[in-house]
Amino acid sequence: MKTQDLFAPANVDFTRFEPKHFGWRLDGKVATITLNRPERKNPLTFESYAELRDTFRNLTYADNVKTIVVNGAGGNFCSGGDVHEIIGPLVKLQEEGDMGGLLAFCRMTGDLVKAMRKCPQPIIAAVDGICAGAGAIVAMASDLRYGTATSKVAFLFVRVGLAGADMGACNMLPRIIGSGRASELLYTGRAIDGTEAQNWGFFNKLCASDTLLSEAQALARSIADGPTFAHAMTKSCLHQEWAMGIDDAIEAEAQAQSICMQTLDFGRAYRAFAAKQKPVFEGN
Repeated sequence: MKTQDLFAPANVDFTRFEPKHFGWRLDGKVATITLNRPERKNPLTFESYAELRDTFRNLTYADNVKTIVVNGAGGNFCSGGDVHEIIGPLVKLQEEGDMGGLLAFCRMTGDLVKAMRKCPQPIIAAVDGICAGAGAIVAMASDLRYGTATSKVAFLFVRVGLAGADMGACNMLPRIIGSGRASELLYTGRAIDGTEAQNWGFFNKLCASDTLLSEAQALARSIADGPTFAHAMTKSCLHQEWAMGIDDAIEAEAQAQSICMQTLDFGRAYRAFAAKQKPVFEGN
């Protein structure tokens, strides 16, 4: 056993992973998560929230998974929390005065976003059709987002009498699309189509519905073929530096880059350049 193996939890064998509440496929170094309740536009339940949270936590230790694509089945991404399986029980907790239960739920959903941001693999959301409420949050928490012209993105919390302050939206969304635009979406709950979402910077690219997943997976493969240790460092710095001033950020990046310079991929890139060849990265 390698010494480093003693310091980490047991590595989940994602080649044999069979989740109960969403689809999973591993093609080479690229994993695809499919929210698959198409008859209801793929809403989340208490169970799927928890299983997604635990999956992203375990992916921290999955050396064979380098990038992740999240999509939805049946032409929609995710309609948010299931009205009958989540909203109904939460209203019952409210009627019973169970503040502890309500807070536990909100913390659990927030833990999904924390797990997505902390897992080292870049996450690409492939968004078609409805992307609302918690579904919009999952797309927001991803690193990159591909969409379609007909997709509809909406942060619907205000429409059920709740704040737009949900699962980190007030922190993350303004950084993606700007404070004024984020305020509009969070105050009104209105939907934006794919073209507006791309113009606002929420989507990185618009694709045709029939090529959306394949294009997102192609991007994922391209990133997975790169220096994946360095990609993980980039993701970590992007996340951590939100709370830093520029001086602290520059020092943090100096330390991060000097660590990356100790990887074998750094030398591989130089030798390939010197030989006028394309580098082959191995993630170490």
